Order: sequence, then structure tokens, then C-alpha cells
Amino acid sequence: MRYISTRGGIEPLGFQDAVMMGLARDGGLLLPETLPTIDAAVLDSWQHLPYQSLAREILSLFIDDIPATDLEDLVERSYASFAHPQVTPICKQGDVYILELFHGPTLAFKDVALQLLGNLFEYVLARTGGFMNILGATSGDTGSAAIAGVRGKNNINIFILHPHGRTSPIQALQMTTVLDPNVFNIAVRGTFDDAQSIVKTIFNDLAFRDLYQLGAVNSINWARVLAQVVYYVYAYLKLRKQGSSSVDFSVPTGNFGDIFAGYVARKLLPAGCIHTLILATNANDLLTRFVTQGDYSRGQVIATSSPSMDIQIASNFERYLYYLRGEDGAQVKQDMEGFAATGILDLSTFKEQVAVDFRSRSVSEEETIATIGDFHRQHGYLLDPHTAVGVKAALELRDPNRPVVCLATAHPAKFGAAVTRAIGSEPPLPPALADLENRESRCAVLDAEMTEIKNFVAANALQ
Repeated sequence: MRYISTRGGIEPLGFQDAVMMGLARDGGLLLPETLPTIDAAVLDSWQHLPYQSLAREILSLFIDDIPATDLEDLVERSYASFAHPQVTPICKQGDVYILELFHGPTLAFKDVALQLLGNLFEYVLARTGGFMNILGATSGDTGSAAIAGVRGKNNINIFILHPHGRTSPIQALQMTTVLDPNVFNIAVRGTFDDAQSIVKTIFNDLAFRDLYQLGAVNSINWARVLAQVVYYVYAYLKLRKQGSSSVDFSVPTGNFGDIFAGYVARKLLPAGCIHTLILATNANDLLTRFVTQGDYSRGQVIATSSPSMDIQIASNFERYLYYLRGEDGAQVKQDMEGFAATGILDLSTFKEQVAVDFRSRSVSEEETIATIGDFHRQHGYLLDPHTAVGVKAALELRDPNRPVVCLATAHPAKFGAAVTRAIGSEPPLPPALADLENRESRCAVLDAEMTEIKNFVAANALQ
């Protein structure tokens, strides 16, 4: 299995090289040369596998340069820290199924991918004798999950940018109270889009990138997306066992990474297994406008109770655009350069094609809070605000003839203020969060200015 850039400007890579490169050196995103598919017989053989075994089977379709025994060890170690034996369990609540993705060490879906990615980095560096400095931006949960994945690991320093004052208090504390000497938190005076733009610009400075051996943990890293493919297949198999041959998924997303993993899962499985992907956005409706109108144009970031989705530039969208453009890397490069310059990309001619892959709904802040409250009163089940966005979209767009699975992307206790508004009381804190406010914290607060960030990285990086 070889990996190429969405912009067509690099030679094909093996999986390990793709993981270490993160962002392609031509500015594009890495993808497999061809997406693998399986037949019904293989699907039958996967039906009763536990999560870890299914992960090994799926990952091995995309990875041919890591021995099977090593891959098995990587998977087992990555999910040993999850609190639930099924890793990503599924439960029925009213008219929807909830896929709980928050049983990892930082109580967010990002753990599913970042526990694996941290171990992959360590594995490759141990074999090559190299070092790396991880640079990433987070709108909330990616940062703490990435830090949890690499804290204390040899030959790795990690620098995480987050928008100052724009994450939930618990999200910020989960990052800044990790005091391992290889962890550096940077609060940027600006938005997540500002932080993400700085990270991408630094990665495109190839001399700086090579000098400090920069690595990526954002979902621009293909391994992040690949790890998330597994839980779509796992959930589908659970419902298939109950007699459902076709399933829909509702995905709250701002950066397009999680739903792109669903798109890959849909391509992997036999036709019709995953019927519809419901793309749910909050008030930051960039992706909904794309699906419903073909209008991919940048707007102003609106602060909401679901901050991980407060995004107006979806960094993973380029991967889907590559397929939308018929795998034409030169056209994708032109599209993305034009979007970077103008903030506008007119894709209205693809509306019918996009409608085959996605349905979409933007959910307002008022609807999000109301959904948390209503769902709790009706089912006794507590949603975090991101999950509530997905549930609201699912209840409106679902087909009653097919089950719909809503991705629960974070534990509700991480967003106590929103939950309190919805149900009138604070959610109980799990042990992992109970004493965060009493811990020592460490964080640099810097302007959203590339030179300032580069100087900080250079002063603290491994060399």
C-alpha cells in the first residue's frame, strides 16, 4: 500500500513514511493510492471479532510495512487504557443508537486515534534512531488526546496550540496540567482557524520542518483518519448482528476528519452497508453550506458550547475534494490555492454527487441546549453539546426504515456549563476530571503570529 498527496506533488510513500510526514511536502494531504474494499465473505469473518482484533484486520489492509506481530502489539497497547472492554460500545436510546467514543484516557473520541498514533511514532523512532517535534493545533479535544498519547515518550517533544479562552475550562486544564518535560502548551490569542493556519504555514517551511523533524498529530495525519474507520465498521457489525443490513451514521464535525473516516468505511464495506452519512454542524455551518448549496466559503467563527466544531476552514475537506475532482491532484492544488487566497470555493456543480454521499443539517446553539435537555428528560441519558448536534440532525434527517448511529464524541462532564444550562444541574465528574482544577498548570500565551510561534518552538525543540 502506497500513499500519495491530494495535490499530486510527491512520490508515493510507504505507510510508516506517511505517518512521519503528516502533511505532504507539497502542502497536500496523504491518501492511499487506492482505497481497499472487502467482500461479503470477509465481512462475515469479521462479524464476531472484538474491537482490537477488528482493528488489526482493518489496519492491515492499509499497512504492509509493519510486521503483523508488531501491529498486533501496537493495537493492544493503544486500547489497553480504555475504560470499556468494547472500546467503543453502542447503546440504543429512543429512536437512535449512540456510539460512545469517550472511554479513552481523555474522555474524547480523539483518544481512539491518538493513542495509536503516539505508539506508532514511538515504534518508528525506535527503529530509525531519530527524534521528532510534534506540532499541532486543537479546538479542544485533539490537544489533550495527543498529549496523552506521547507524554513522557522518548525522542518526542510536543507543541500544541489552542485558542486562548475558546476551549471549555476542562479541555484547557486537561492540556495545561500535564507537566511532563516533553509537553509544551501554547494558548494563541485568536481562533482555532488562526492556530491551524499557523501550523500549516510552518509545515510548509520545509527548511524549518526538516531542521526540527516536525511531525503532525492533527487529522491531517492519515493514521488519525485510518484509526477512526474501525469504529464505523465495529458499530455496523453490531447492528448487522441484530438484523440490520444497512445503517446510517450521524457525525458532528467541524474539521471533516471524523466524517471522512466514515466515507472511507463506506467505500471499504460492500455497497449499501453504510447508506447515508449525516454531516452535523453547529452554527459554524461551512460544511452544511457545502453539502446543501455547494458553497464552500469561509465565514466568521462563532463561539458556541461545542467549541471543537467552531471552525471555518475544514482541514480534512481536501481529501474528499480529491475524490470529488476525480482524483485530479493538479485541480485540487488549484482549488485549495484559490480558497486560501479568496476564502471562496464554488462547488455547486457537484451538488448531486455530494448528495449521494452526505445529508447535512446545521444546529443552532438554542437547539443544541434544548436537545441535551429533552434527551435527558426522555431517556435519562446525558449528551455533550457536540453529540447533541449530531443527535438533533439525526432525529430530523433519519430514515425510519434504517437505524441511525450517532457518534458520541466526548463525555458530557467536559462541557459542564452547557449541560448545566440544559438540565439545571452540573454533570457528575468522572475520576479523571475530578481534581483538575487543583493541579499545577503550565502554558505559554502568545500572539497568533507565526514568527513568535516559530521562535518558541525553536527555543524548546529537540535537535
